[in-house]
Amino acid sequence: MGFARTCSVALVGVEGVVVEVQADLEPGVAAFALVGLPDKSLTESRDRVRAAIVNSGETWPQKKLTVGLSPASVPKGGSGFDLAVACAVLAANDRIAPASIADLMMIGELGLDGRVRPVRGVLPAVLAAADAGYRQVVVPERTTAEAALVPGVSVLGVRSLRQLIAVLNEEPVPEEDGHGLDLEGRPDPMLAGLTVPGGTGDGLVSSLGGGTAAAERRDLADVAGQPAARLALEVAAAGGHHLYLKGPPGAGKTMLAERLPGILPPLSRQESLEVTAVHSVAGILPPGRPLVDTPPYCAPHHSATMPSLVGGGSGLPRPGAVSLAHRGVLFLDEAPEFSVRSLDALRQPLESGHIVVARTAGVMRLPARFMLVLAANPCPCGRYSLLGGCDCSPNAVRRYQARLSGPLLDRVDLRVEVDTVSRSELIGHGRGESSAQVAARVQEARARAAARYRDTPWRMNSEVPGHEIRTRWHAAPGALHAAERDMERGLLTARGLDRVLRVSWTLADLAAHPRPDAGDVLKALQLRSGFNRGAALASTA
Repeated sequence: MGFARTCSVALVGVEGVVVEVQADLEPGVAAFALVGLPDKSLTESRDRVRAAIVNSGETWPQKKLTVGLSPASVPKGGSGFDLAVACAVLAANDRIAPASIADLMMIGELGLDGRVRPVRGVLPAVLAAADAGYRQVVVPERTTAEAALVPGVSVLGVRSLRQLIAVLNEEPVPEEDGHGLDLEGRPDPMLAGLTVPGGTGDGLVSSLGGGTAAAERRDLADVAGQPAARLALEVAAAGGHHLYLKGPPGAGKTMLAERLPGILPPLSRQESLEVTAVHSVAGILPPGRPLVDTPPYCAPHHSATMPSLVGGGSGLPRPGAVSLAHRGVLFLDEAPEFSVRSLDALRQPLESGHIVVARTAGVMRLPARFMLVLAANPCPCGRYSLLGGCDCSPNAVRRYQARLSGPLLDRVDLRVEVDTVSRSELIGHGRGESSAQVAARVQEARARAAARYRDTPWRMNSEVPGHEIRTRWHAAPGALHAAERDMERGLLTARGLDRVLRVSWTLADLAAHPRPDAGDVLKALQLRSGFNRGAALASTA
């Protein structure tokens, strides 16, 4: 009779739950039972683990084997438990000392030949292990850099079950037909019992992270004309505001949206870990870049389903586009072509900064604090704003524009008409400001906002609740007269007033004003309504 235990992690969204993996051997007819609320893919680990152990040169116990996953009430899925199950079985069979794995956290899938394969969600799993007090984790070698981003955790990356057994038993590490050797044929030190210190992860990030995404950023200097849209882009970046670009085809709406990530500040360390955790769970971390350090940009096609946009799927839900764009930009081109249900599903995350998806298999809460950029034509043919160019009926135009509901647009801070570029602007030799110049102003504005909110949980104007921004940070005396008149006329909702105030503070930060004045508020109203209020601005000067 033998008993052993080790640990692994079950992921619910991007949050990990530590799971104790227990193996018990008793005399009786040879059988393998896996209990603890496993899903189909986890149930199949019985065959993978048996084949991996046998093909690694070990003996499968001919006894009654029960593997329990505790707590049993937590749904568990995926192949990431294979390594922990295999080691628990070997320890219960006295092939590994049970004490050597009792305090280890193991994550990894096993191939039938015993090789350890990478799995999704290694970073949030290791974060959960660190929060639970574990200081040593074993992961597939290809995910070592990702796991080592977590401070205070020592990481052992392995390529096969045979190599892990050798490390745990302090035996010579097998060469694995060259797969366990470095470039000069020496045993890989990572597989010789040496661990990669977690620390801050700076060494691994600097050598493997790099700035490949920076080379893909497009420069704002490429945009011809469009002064109003460029201003709106800068305000959106400085305050984290949502943006609606409306104009005929070819005016540059997509071109502008693609340049928004290039003027955003780099992610902080905490933000990088949040974004990387989501991308790790989704399985889209680029090779050689274990840490996402630049704001993500997600642009789903208008045929995307609602689950792909907000998260979902069969079984436990998976992250959607709103979560993949966390701390970055979600761009919906041809926004009226998206389904109305999908668009209206954005209303909750736009307000709360997270998305809650409920399915029969469980409830998942995912981060979704993104900047929404909508782009739309004025009508189905796109020529409504051009004199004599539109072939659409008035009803068709109304139906098309009504696909973006009022409650959704009420949550969008900035609305800009993107006009057709003139010939002189397009072929002129002058270029507008570069992304680097605009990004410098954005960085300064965000620094002013961060200093103002340094004793609060917020860092950007768009994050401050309406009640707080109305009562704690006041505009200049008389600055809100125009906004109050719009509310009395029914042109501005209570939510709209809060958003105008947030944009006013962003404009004040960009202009280095101590607080918003009447000009900042009028400019914020103009950016929200899309109408030129220059005359009103001149009358108050």
